[in-house]
Amino acid sequence: MEVIKRREEKRREVIENARKWVSSLNFRTSAILIGSYARGDFNLWSDVDIMIISDTFKENPLERLKKIDPPPGFQIIPLNLEELEKLHSRNDVLVREFLEHGVILRDDLQLRHKLPFRNKS
Repeated sequence: MEVIKRREEKRREVIENARKWVSSLNFRTSAILIGSYARGDFNLWSDVDIMIISDTFKENPLERLKKIDPPPGFQIIPLNLEELEKLHSRNDVLVREFLEHGVILRDDLQLRHKLPFRNKS
């Protein structure tokens, strides 16, 4: 039981750190934790996977990442709304992960009301 409590605490700590970092971004964005930390099946080598969606992203993904400058251990997927809509229309695996297990960290774009998230946290 102690192992489970430590894992739950580690997950809460990662989510809180991700929320703090995302709240420091100085542009309009919605950010959703996906991957193993969202699902709860993370391990020692897991990255913190976050989709950052912004209507301000116009440049290529590498330039977007330079603007964002994520902390070590964070894996960022920067998308604009059009790209998210294309992935959603294709039923892309990333969007399915996003909708089924995603943990909303910040939601300036009000995606929680526009998309069928299973996890509204």
